[in-house]
Amino acid sequence: MTLPDRSALSRRDYLRSLVAVGGATALSACMSESDGTDVPSGTDDPDALPARQHAWNDALPRDDDGNVRPAEHHVLVPLSLDTEPSDDARERVEAALRALERAYERSNEGLLFTLGYTPAYFDRFDEPLPEAVDLPEPEALAAGEDPTLDEFDAVLHLASDHSQVVLEAEEGLFGERTELNGTDLETDLTGAFERVDDQRRTGFVGAGMPAEHTDVSGVPDSVPEEAPFFMGFRSGFERSQATEDRVTIEDGPFAGGTTQHIESMDIQLRTWLEQDSHSMRIRKTFSPEHADEDLVGDVGEKLTNSNGLTDERIEATESDARSGVVGHAQKAARAREDGEPPLLRRDFNTVDGGGPGLHFVSLQHGIGDFVRVREAMTGDDLAVGHSNNGILSYLFVNRRGNYLIPPRSIRALPSAAPSPE
Repeated sequence: MTLPDRSALSRRDYLRSLVAVGGATALSACMSESDGTDVPSGTDDPDALPARQHAWNDALPRDDDGNVRPAEHHVLVPLSLDTEPSDDARERVEAALRALERAYERSNEGLLFTLGYTPAYFDRFDEPLPEAVDLPEPEALAAGEDPTLDEFDAVLHLASDHSQVVLEAEEGLFGERTELNGTDLETDLTGAFERVDDQRRTGFVGAGMPAEHTDVSGVPDSVPEEAPFFMGFRSGFERSQATEDRVTIEDGPFAGGTTQHIESMDIQLRTWLEQDSHSMRIRKTFSPEHADEDLVGDVGEKLTNSNGLTDERIEATESDARSGVVGHAQKAARAREDGEPPLLRRDFNTVDGGGPGLHFVSLQHGIGDFVRVREAMTGDDLAVGHSNNGILSYLFVNRRGNYLIPPRSIRALPSAAPSPE
């Protein structure tokens, strides 16, 4: 793929574009642009790292309101198994992942990653997954949806504030580098996995990053300058997210793991930003009361560490719908259990399809939790017109996948019924 024109882009957007292109040539350009960036190295002691692959929050910084700030650059690398699971293949995969942990500090300044497995991967085993693991095949979840379903074997999620780190890690894992961040790479994933290149996904998060993409088709100049997401508002509020404990599987051989849902969406962004007023976008994103009481601000800064969905605002969902407009977050909050959100979101913006989009990544105890939230958010039970039913009429799902993220101890080609240690 042709590299982006450096002269036409800001440095940050150029680096983002190189991540999207991927490959050795993009990595070379990225490292040249990032020359002098000091990336902290990792550890030789695997016991110093968390038992949970998905335990990222303590390794990420917080904003002034106490919300976790996600890493800026993300790559989802789809993987197809190139051999049958065996002790030798497991040792190879684990050695390659340990190499990442030696090369990069486990942080946004280094590298965060998870390796998750699809139901299709586990179908090859004679034993079923244990009852404690809720991992059904992905499917369409709303009328009119016809998404492509992830049926490869696994996905590797790479995240870092440094674009060259996610590219270097990806290339190193597939035999294109002999060292990572100055650390010799003795093995890689080749022979165990191959990349499904045509389904690779990339993206970015960060205040001001969406507004740098007005050169992309479908991204208008009206994207708020400080918004971290294309649709104009902050997300990932600390008190409106599930905790890592909440999404962790407690029992059985996969205790310490979690499930992951990934769906990729196109955003009808120009219509969203230019059809309605800012007040109406607040109504559709949060709730009518958020707009009436001026709770949000320009990009959500007034909400500090919560989306502001009180029990009273959630209970008003049906009446708000009958009155004409209902909020996206308001609807989804109906799926809370004992007042607690069931999902931990780690999604990010994308322009992979040549226009604005979102790779929605959520962690939850079981996929059934995600389905409940998705059904509540769809709001088929509500008496409201489609165009005023939250943000539904602006998002179009084109891909879905379900994954099991095992604990680190069995992350390398686990069987469906791994033996206790």
